[in-house]
Amino acid sequence: MFEFDAEKVSQLVDTYVIPWSINIVMAIIIYIIGRIIVGIVVGLLGKLLARSKYDDMLVDFVKAIANAVLMLFVIVASLDRLGVDTTSLVAILGAAGLAIGLSLQGSLQNFAAGVMLLVFRPFKAGDFIEAGGTSGVVKSISIFTTMMTTPDNKEIIVPNGKIYSDNIINYSAKATRRVDMVVGISYDSDLKKAKAILNEMVAADERILKDPAPTVAVAELADSSVNFVVRPWVAAADFWAVKFDFTEAVKLRFDAEGITIPYPQMDVHLHKTE
Repeated sequence: MFEFDAEKVSQLVDTYVIPWSINIVMAIIIYIIGRIIVGIVVGLLGKLLARSKYDDMLVDFVKAIANAVLMLFVIVASLDRLGVDTTSLVAILGAAGLAIGLSLQGSLQNFAAGVMLLVFRPFKAGDFIEAGGTSGVVKSISIFTTMMTTPDNKEIIVPNGKIYSDNIINYSAKATRRVDMVVGISYDSDLKKAKAILNEMVAADERILKDPAPTVAVAELADSSVNFVVRPWVAAADFWAVKFDFTEAVKLRFDAEGITIPYPQMDVHLHKTE
């Protein structure tokens, strides 16, 4: 029959049950308190970033990363209290992180570029930009990619690494833009009359700004024409409308005024030989 040995039971309790119970309770307490502290720290970090007016996506991402890293420390501390050899665990996690990093170099590059774009904000949603070998209106900026819509309504998704590693031209960054146009007239046409007409047309267009003052000047005596540069300043939103309307208006006005806009031509002389 089974004989109850109180001394062995007491020794077992003293040796294993009580210490392990204490360790388990302490590990749970460490985890609970650590989780509370992590929540407070992450919350304060989020408020600090929000006050700095960073992008909401960046704020949420930083909070998620901070929460994961801090909770990893809490879990390691809890496991260490249980007597688990955390040194080897940390080494395994480090090796796994290195292996993942090497295998995801391209993604990590896009991630780093996305963070930089969200922090420094060279452009924002709604801007028309030229970057990453394409151009379009920015629809959204995520951690890994930027989505743009082209003027003919095609959707383009560009990796952030490609954007950040090259030049970025933001056509919407400034409130005003200069429209650069070249108007050519024939050598037989009245140069002063053509210049006066161009100045008159510039002054008559209400969309063209008075300050900075527009420029109308003779820029080049080309092979087939005398070329004027017409450089008015307009609101950024009026850029294309002014460019298209003015180009059409110049052709109609010059036709009405008898001023010729030449086109490239070549004179061929034939010599008869006997």
